[in-house]
Amino acid sequence: MKLVQKRSRKTGLPPGTLVHIGEKKTDKVTITAFNYAGTRCDERKDVSLDVLAPPTDESVTWVDVGGVHKMEILESFGKQFQLHPLLLEDIANTDQRPKLDDYDTYFFVVMKMLSLNNRQDVLVEQVSLVLGRNFVLSFQENGTDVFQSVRERLRAGKGRLRHARADYLLYALVDAIVDQYFAVLEAVGEKIESLQQVVVSDPRPETLRDIHALKHQLLFLRRAVWPLRDVMNNLSRSECPFLEQSTKVFFRDVYDHVVQIIDTIETLREMVSASLDIYLSSVSYRLNAVMRVLTVITTIFMPLSFIASIYGMNFDHMPELRSEWGYPAVLGVMAVVGVGMLLVFRKKRWL
Repeated sequence: MKLVQKRSRKTGLPPGTLVHIGEKKTDKVTITAFNYAGTRCDERKDVSLDVLAPPTDESVTWVDVGGVHKMEILESFGKQFQLHPLLLEDIANTDQRPKLDDYDTYFFVVMKMLSLNNRQDVLVEQVSLVLGRNFVLSFQENGTDVFQSVRERLRAGKGRLRHARADYLLYALVDAIVDQYFAVLEAVGEKIESLQQVVVSDPRPETLRDIHALKHQLLFLRRAVWPLRDVMNNLSRSECPFLEQSTKVFFRDVYDHVVQIIDTIETLREMVSASLDIYLSSVSYRLNAVMRVLTVITTIFMPLSFIASIYGMNFDHMPELRSEWGYPAVLGVMAVVGVGMLLVFRKKRWL
């Protein structure tokens, strides 16, 4: 995950020029089309671009595109569905901020789709949605989506999806993306809780790297979700003629979910910041404990070293040097001094 994608390739080009900004890919672009109305639902995979066009009857068409790295495909969609060049340019730019654009005859929505890999790391990819009167286009950056539940509902005819208009399909897709946020945040929250236990019990340099990695992930999550609140608010209040009043209620529900997700992200960020403070405090405490032990040892051996240095001067007129009990007596004095200092330190609670 990169905070800023390289845009230098677009420098000096006129507006509307299609240039892919993001990770370089060579995968095949997948195109799946659904056309449904009431009890009927037709699904086609690997559809040719020549046969794609807005339906002329009362049916609804959903075209799902996996991959936005081939500009000729985006140009074909622009011609078939009469899409604005600036809209196509935003689809090719995978570093877009979540937003909602009104082009009079259709809406353009940009969102960030979150998912988890095998190592439970957060993956972020851009999803662009185009809502027309009787069609919805979805462009996914990587083609790894969370729309499987929507497909299953269309195939099985469950719920009101087949009997509703295209605006309800847009809601279903947006709701699937937002629901995935909860699963991702739950996994991140579990990692933070386990990390806090490690920070308290056994902080290590690897723990600090984990803390910074979590801060990095939460920064991406905040960037992906925070602007979505305004998008859902504008959708629920839009006066667009093909956005029915009954569907706006569902978008208000998504808006509530987004607000809840934002609050959760802020809470998790505070927990990570607290974990960093605890880590620094734990490391400082352990360092102070080590220094205290070393100081006590040094303090105890200072008078013992002084006594030993006196009897290491080897003067001729030192009575203790000729005494039979001189050596044991000096050792006894040194032992008494050392034990006495230990008792004094314990009494003062320095140990």
